[in-house]
Amino acid sequence: MAVTLSSLRYAKGSRKKTKRIGRGQGSGHGGTATRGHKGQHSRSGSGFKRGFEGGQMPLTRRLPKFGFTSPFRIEYRIVNVETLEKLAAEGKIKDTVTPEVLYETGAVSKKTELVKILGNGSLKVKLNVSAHKFSKSAVEKITAVGGTVKELQQPVSTTAK
Repeated sequence: MAVTLSSLRYAKGSRKKTKRIGRGQGSGHGGTATRGHKGQHSRSGSGFKRGFEGGQMPLTRRLPKFGFTSPFRIEYRIVNVETLEKLAAEGKIKDTVTPEVLYETGAVSKKTELVKILGNGSLKVKLNVSAHKFSKSAVEKITAVGGTVKELQQPVSTTAK
């Protein structure tokens, strides 16, 4: 017999009817509607908060709390000197490097991010670099090849994170 689209069927037993709960005694799932007798789960509106352990002290409250997170922390996007060298070798940056240029080349993912230049790697190209922060080793490496370093003003935030 030839198999056609009209003769295709699901394999026997692969499809199962859904349980229709609470649709009367004739359905086989009437009465308690598979919830059992009495108890919290048998009643409507039953449910627990996330992490509820039956009245026992929850794990999140049993574990010790430690550390401190400063609400005034300033996060910088890090760009190494070796990244600047690589971008210059690829011809993506010429002589001036700013956070906007780094964003356009893909070294930084957001336009508004604060940029810090670190001294990891080596630099052979003379660059005029502008960023929000510099490490001492980065300043040394940039100025050693005849480049200049300019620290940009950080935008003042009135609200803490």
